[in-house]
Amino acid sequence: QVQLVESGGGLVQPGGSLRLSCAASGFTFSNYAMRWYRQTPGKERELVAIITSTTSSTNYADSVKGRFTISRDNAKNTVYLQMNSLKPEDTAVYYCNRRSPGYDDWGQGTQVTVSS
Repeated sequence: QVQLVESGGGLVQPGGSLRLSCAASGFTFSNYAMRWYRQTPGKERELVAIITSTTSSTNYADSVKGRFTISRDNAKNTVYLQMNSLKPEDTAVYYCNRRSPGYDDWGQGTQVTVSS
């Protein structure tokens, strides 16, 4: 059974940092690109970052470029999202995702709140 379990969210002041983790199980993690999304109430989920499976190439939403870094540790079956210089508009529930033809798996999400 596929499981994606996010952790690391919390309350942080503007300008602060958080590192999110997503522990994966139930599939061969190294074979799949992984994504981080975020969602605020009343809005659609927004793709934040993606990391590929083989080369670990990355891509980011314009809104987080230069501030967020996605990475993966295939030995630990974990994908990370390092978030620096956080802004109030980064407040959202953050989800990790595995998507491939025939698969679309989500974690339960972790809340990130950026507020003074």
